[in-house]
Amino acid sequence: MSQRAALDPPRTRRERMLAPALTIGGLGAATVALHVRDPHVGGSWGVCPTALMGFACPGCGGLRAVNDLTHLDLAAAASSNLAFVVAAPFLVVGLALWALGRWRGRPLLRVPAAAVQPVAFTALALLLVFSVLRNLPAGSWLAP
Repeated sequence: MSQRAALDPPRTRRERMLAPALTIGGLGAATVALHVRDPHVGGSWGVCPTALMGFACPGCGGLRAVNDLTHLDLAAAASSNLAFVVAAPFLVVGLALWALGRWRGRPLLRVPAAAVQPVAFTALALLLVFSVLRNLPAGSWLAP
């Protein structure tokens, strides 16, 4: 395969939909697995390395939050990982826009490159603040 062929965008709908279908299918399978095998049970999904070090990373409680959301318990999910619960609708909409754009053969939303960097830095700053707040020595309602 030539370098040019590797850079060409997929031409058929089947080729265009492969990445979104695999991504959404994998996330769906993981969600079903988290619904069936309860991550609230200690060790059911292994041991988190940051928890072993005594630190709650921004992702800590994410598996429990997904399990709680599959049981339609929004309060418990927010208690497990508020950052994930806030981000989840944006992630779902982003996946849907990506898949629909691929289905139609063109992107539905063009994000200006100048907007990507400030949004990414803001999201990282918010996750850093979230991490610090959930690890305060006096305890925090944000702790997983």
